[in-house]
Amino acid sequence: MQTIDYKDFDKIELRVGTIVRSEIFEKARKPAYKIWIDLGDEIGIKKSSAQITAHYSIENLIGRQVICVCNLAPRQIANFMSEVLVTGFLAEEGGIVLAGVDKQVPNGSKLH
Repeated sequence: MQTIDYKDFDKIELRVGTIVRSEIFEKARKPAYKIWIDLGDEIGIKKSSAQITAHYSIENLIGRQVICVCNLAPRQIANFMSEVLVTGFLAEEGGIVLAGVDKQVPNGSKLH
């Protein structure tokens, strides 16, 4: 594993937000959802494309707090601009399990 300096880690804007909207991303090449995440007053609501269909339905995403990388360059995916990267882990049986928090925290809070 390659190590980095703390100053490099500090450049990454990892923040928590609440999913406020989700829908099936029909034009994605692999099964995915379009999701909208409220990242607080400073950042606002941002969009993301997420390949998380193995463990989540569009209905059970609403209200879930997730950890996002907020300062990556936006990425065009089919006809959708993904503005943040929602983080997660590969499950043993496959599919991505979202990274989140175990207690509610204010939207936009930065990971330390």
